[in-house]
Formats: sequence, C-alpha cells, structure tokens
Amino acid sequence: MLAPTAPRVLPEVAATPGLVVEDVETGWCGAVLRTEKSGGVHLVVLEDRHRRTRSFPLGPGFWLEGRPVRLVAPRPQAPGRGRVDRTASGSVAVHGRRARVARESRILVEGRHDAELVERVWGDDLRIEGVVVELLNGVDDLAQAVQELRPGPGRRLGVLVDHLVEGSKEFQEAAGVMRLPAVREHVLVVGHPYVDIWQAVRPSRLGIDAWPRVERGRPWKEGVLAQLGWPHATQADVAAGWRRILSSVRSFTDLEPELLGRVEELIDFVTGDTDDV
Repeated sequence: MLAPTAPRVLPEVAATPGLVVEDVETGWCGAVLRTEKSGGVHLVVLEDRHRRTRSFPLGPGFWLEGRPVRLVAPRPQAPGRGRVDRTASGSVAVHGRRARVARESRILVEGRHDAELVERVWGDDLRIEGVVVELLNGVDDLAQAVQELRPGPGRRLGVLVDHLVEGSKEFQEAAGVMRLPAVREHVLVVGHPYVDIWQAVRPSRLGIDAWPRVERGRPWKEGVLAQLGWPHATQADVAAGWRRILSSVRSFTDLEPELLGRVEELIDFVTGDTDDV
C-alpha cells in the first residue's frame, strides 16, 4: 500500500503594497493596495490596471510570477524601528555596496523609451545585480537579433516586447525566437499588452482617466500628444512629451501591473543562471 502523499507546502509571501499577484480562481490580476479585516476574515485588496479594486481572502489561491503562493498579512513594524529605505522598484535599498561587474546575461528592450523607463524604476537594482539593458531598435527579425547575441550557459537574454498580444507582429516574432532549439532554454521573451511603453504609465499620473485612443493609420505617439493638447508636430515635440511622461513616474506604484510583473520576471531570469558568476 502506498503511503499518502504529503500535502504541498506553498511558500508564504507577505501582501505588501505594490506586489502584483493573480487570483487563481477568477484570473483577476492586480497590485496589492492593502490588507484589512472584515467580518473576522483577513482580506487583501487588489487594484487592476483600470483602477478597479476587488478583495480576496488571504491564504492560498494566488499566483506570483507564475508560481503558486500563500499570501499572508505583512508583519507590523516593530516599535522604534527606523524606516526602511527602498528603491523606486520597492526593493530594500543597499547602501555602501559597489555595483557588480556587468554580467554576460542581459535584458533587451525595443527602444530608448523602454530603456529609460526601466532605468527610472529598476536602475538601482540592475546596477547592484550587474544587469545591462540593451536596445533592440524594434523587434523586426527578433530571432536573428537574438542568435547574433549568442545566448547560452552564463549568457541569458531576457527580452521585453511591446504589444505582445496574440495575432500581433510582436507575438509572431516572439514565437519565432522560442522555436530556436539551440537557444530556447537561455532566452525568455515576455511582454505587455500596450501599443507602446507610454501606456504602462498610469494615466492618473498625467491627470487623465485613460490614455487617448488613436485612429488607425496615424502615428500613435503624435496622436496621443495631439489629444492631450501637447505639442506634437515634430520629433522634438515627441521627445519633450516623453520627458514629461517619464518625469511623472516616481516609483513602481506609478506603473501598470502588466509591466511590473514582466520586468521582475526578466530580472529573476537573467540573474538566476548559476553559470553566470
């Protein structure tokens, strides 16, 4: 007679504000706003990218970066303990430690605006980990670009793609990378659903309810700037518009959950290669 299988023990994760999780049963994905108690039940309040909120019982039944976890209430801060310094990404700030020599593993992004937003929120973390962010200048023929960078043991590539939705050009390019048998285990391609990285900034940071819709056939960034009433006629206007948007981002709380989770996933991937020492 076989012995009964021991129940699986889920890792416990504190439901700290800003943590992005998904409820397994409903598929609701959002960032933790707070924990609270109602009718004797401990709840976690999640906010999705549309700023809608929903409460769920703390405990099992959540996914964190693709892994099942048990959410628990954060421990109260001990009396008299000083405030913990945190980076813009929400990580505990590390003081007095030199940045690591750059790894062979790296993160690739589509363009300069993507790189600047990643730097603004995760820059301190990436320097400590020795992770370099490189520009792809678009994802046309992404498979060839990846092969030219020669991923392998000790040289992982994490790729962040805009508009990674089924049927899009970006979706097809990402699928082409994952069909490369020689590099597949050393490359991770993830993305967000937005047409452009601009949309990953919460619209409330710009004092609007939602990002404007742009009619088909019109350049998206120029169209957005026009509807916002900002200058939009030249590339200099577009650059100035982006600087204005980027300056509104103070920390990870100003970004949408769909981007937060993906960047954290890439950082874990490129720093998790034991051959990269």
